[in-house]
Amino acid sequence: MRLALITACLLLPSVFAPALAQDLLPRLLAAAPDIDPKVLALALEARDCAMSDAAVDRPQRLAVIDYTLPSTDKRLWIFDLRKATLLYEEHVAHGRGSGGNMATRFSNIEGSYQSSIGLFVAAETYQGENGYSLRLDGLEPGINDNARERLLVMHGADYVDPAQARRQGRLGRSWGCPAVRKSVAQGVIDSLKQGQLVFAYAEDAAWLNGSRYLHCDKPERGGAH
Repeated sequence: MRLALITACLLLPSVFAPALAQDLLPRLLAAAPDIDPKVLALALEARDCAMSDAAVDRPQRLAVIDYTLPSTDKRLWIFDLRKATLLYEEHVAHGRGSGGNMATRFSNIEGSYQSSIGLFVAAETYQGENGYSLRLDGLEPGINDNARERLLVMHGADYVDPAQARRQGRLGRSWGCPAVRKSVAQGVIDSLKQGQLVFAYAEDAAWLNGSRYLHCDKPERGGAH
């Protein structure tokens, strides 16, 4: 099944992998054999679309979060795009409003305590209530562009504890932030700060069909809602 998905991603560049992404995809899949090829292909396409739209400069690193996986699984990957290597494969929390072990609800609204999906650019770091933290700016109107106002940031948290998650059946949850283990937080944040990309995936039909950063080689279909 995995080989079939990889082949599909490579043979259908207009759907999964435009020119820049197509070169990187097999190398990154080799570096991260546990990631879903379709999700990685879409993340690379979103990167290419953002560059062609001049939304970002050429990023050197890319983080991919797959919210279709349970919180008890590692579902965050960070890639060095220059070297086509995997820097991190980690657990990541979702918002308590998004669900239990599985994240099934996503929002752009303050007070929802839900995670947001789509393409983000990582911005500046700061010291806050959760220690060293990374601000995220959502690039998708109506989907995640309230991320900064909602204080959806990447930070370390004690509740991101894989051992405890196995005992209780789910990872601890945030107020919407993609929180990681404290022991890796500084390295993760430093790998992404100042302009790298974060792509958070979920099987949301409106976003998948309407995002300006997915399938940008196709005619404009309007924004997602």
